[in-house]
Amino acid sequence: MTTQHRSDLADVAGAVKRAREHLIERQSPAGWWKGELRTNVTMDAEDLLLRQFLDILNPDDLAAAARWIRSQQRDDGTWANFHGGPADLSTTIEAYAALRLAGDRPDDEHLARAREYIVSAGGIEKSRVFTRIWLALFGEWSWDDLPAMPPELVLLPAWVPLNVYDWACWARQTVVPITVVATLRPVRPLPFTLDELRTGAPRPRNGHGLVASAFGLLDRGLKLYERSPVKPARARALRRAGEWILDRQEADGGWGGIQPPWVYSILALHLLGRPLDDPAMVAAIEGLEGFLVREPGDGGEVRRLEACQSPVWDTCLAVTALLDADGNDRDDAVVRAGTWLLDEEIRVPGDWAVKRPGVAAGGWAFEFANDGYPDIDDTAEVVLALDRLDENAVPGAADAARRGTEWVLALQSADGGWAAFDADNTRRLVEKLPFCDFGAVIDPPSADVTAHAVEMLAHRGLADHPATRRGIAWLLHNQESDGSWFGRWGANYVYGTGAVVPALVAAGLPPSHDAITRAVDWLVGHQNGDGGWGEDLRSYTDDSWRGRGTSTPSQTAWALLALLSVDPDRAAVEQGVRWLVGAQRADGGWDEDEFTGTGFPGDFYINYEMYRLVFPLSALGRYLSITARGAT
Repeated sequence: MTTQHRSDLADVAGAVKRAREHLIERQSPAGWWKGELRTNVTMDAEDLLLRQFLDILNPDDLAAAARWIRSQQRDDGTWANFHGGPADLSTTIEAYAALRLAGDRPDDEHLARAREYIVSAGGIEKSRVFTRIWLALFGEWSWDDLPAMPPELVLLPAWVPLNVYDWACWARQTVVPITVVATLRPVRPLPFTLDELRTGAPRPRNGHGLVASAFGLLDRGLKLYERSPVKPARARALRRAGEWILDRQEADGGWGGIQPPWVYSILALHLLGRPLDDPAMVAAIEGLEGFLVREPGDGGEVRRLEACQSPVWDTCLAVTALLDADGNDRDDAVVRAGTWLLDEEIRVPGDWAVKRPGVAAGGWAFEFANDGYPDIDDTAEVVLALDRLDENAVPGAADAARRGTEWVLALQSADGGWAAFDADNTRRLVEKLPFCDFGAVIDPPSADVTAHAVEMLAHRGLADHPATRRGIAWLLHNQESDGSWFGRWGANYVYGTGAVVPALVAAGLPPSHDAITRAVDWLVGHQNGDGGWGEDLRSYTDDSWRGRGTSTPSQTAWALLALLSVDPDRAAVEQGVRWLVGAQRADGGWDEDEFTGTGFPGDFYINYEMYRLVFPLSALGRYLSITARGAT
């Protein structure tokens, strides 16, 4: 080992120490961690429009949210869906409407620039369905010109195509209340119009081909049904939809812990006759307050709404990072976090039981309160963390890890992969419906979730279990032709590849295996000249962006975690480690403006505040551990 390398190791050890201390400082007294999940300004615009519709919009909240929305406008007058991304028409329209609500005038310079872009991009007529639903609530779009969304959908049994369980959990929780809203067709005009955002052009057709034509005919048929005076199942469908919604309200007042079903469920219950002082409505509206971030800004307080919160995910990743940093499973921060995670285990069945009846519950959700929807990804990562804890320090960890393992095994899909929330949620027919023009609406297996499940099972001593072997086969079959893997829940091929390679190694595949060597070559070939890795979110829609983008701490760490599991002596590893150490702030954290989390590929993205800390700490900690072993 050279003197220069010893100096580098000292630098790495210092970086690990600073990052560990910074992470522990951020732990809550209860034991959890939670970073902000930053998305785009549609969250804030729709929150203001919801409150306007319910007549509960506070002027101070309106002003604070408007300051935030204005601060996110770019020089060209537009708003994007992620930092540095292209202009998004629907996001810009919603931001414009919110600022008009706040009193900004159409001839104000910033709105004039926004309007110029909106009209040039096709105007309201080319916006997505969800944007036009919001506009229809205020008479700025005709309900007649939206796709038919009948509430009778909720009455379909689970074996009938297009039933609500054919949708991903986040989509079904959104679609059911939307069918109520779209059926009751409320209109509460704004104190202004948005006529200046119209072009007068006809709305483009939704898709082409035989299937699109068939669903176009179905839509026209459903609209004829809407105009019929005889709808024998309508009253029962509306009643059942209301019951379905209420049955899924969580302890925090929300639905699924995410914004879309939350706001639409509030609207649906309100339109079904529940007053604002109804306990369900009070809990729902008060619960949104816990998702607000308030901080000082230019000209006064700014206020923004998180689309979701991730305490379980952040906490299990933080535990893994701390254990990677020093291996001390009796550390107070680790013990408190492990104890908190045990209390978050979900022991009641949810919607997942529709496809897996009789399976014992035993998973974890992403959020503080989401008992109806534990997910495989969180459960796998929580079990990986619990499996490394001292049972004497965290009693019950072993039993909880066993239950989580059994639940993950039971949720494997028929093709051998794992999805996020459900098993076998793969019927693509719902994707063809005319109102499915935004975001993923089904939940098929993905490489990143499957990799986390396989890695967990391997570390649990189940590498040779038939389910694990089927998961490995799924991963090998779904490797991209260039050697990478697609990242469903993180950006993108760097995330997918960074997850799969360590999983395959943990499951017993040798580093010389063709799939692993091709993946390593892909990662090394996409390392930036500065030593880091980055991938722009446009890689979801444009292959030329695969593995290309500004170096970020989280993505650099994902690549390093993969390479460290195979060949820690590669020059690429040393370069990546040096980049991470050099990019660290004095307080032990890292900056990361780029969004590296994914909600809906191609449509909705997330900046996870904790990613820039936990993943670099894990990568640097593992590097030190491997280097120390090699020196002995």
